[in-house]
Amino acid sequence: MDWYLMALKKYADFSGRSQRKEYWMFTLFNLLASFVLVVLGEMLGSGALLQGIYSVAVLLPSIAVTVRRLHDIGKSGWWLLILLVPLIGALVMLYFAVKDSEPEINAYGPNPKALPAL
Repeated sequence: MDWYLMALKKYADFSGRSQRKEYWMFTLFNLLASFVLVVLGEMLGSGALLQGIYSVAVLLPSIAVTVRRLHDIGKSGWWLLILLVPLIGALVMLYFAVKDSEPEINAYGPNPKALPAL
């Protein structure tokens, strides 16, 4: 839960780096929350309304954590636009998301794994 909250606290911070764990924990929590909201919405008769509201609320933090994840592997945030290419774009982004951090300082800052926990 701390990783999810950390990403939400930096909801519009497109600078710096996010390690794999922060990205994947944020993504996992979003998937779980969306699933719960869809089920709850069906039980309440509101369809996917709750999930839609949640998706809009976390859109900017999702983009920001993905851009920071790209920075962590030494890529520009503009690589996020590769998702516009059907199938191939998603596969490339999946590869980028599972790729390990650059161990040294890169153009986007120091390696977050090497920093002491705050």
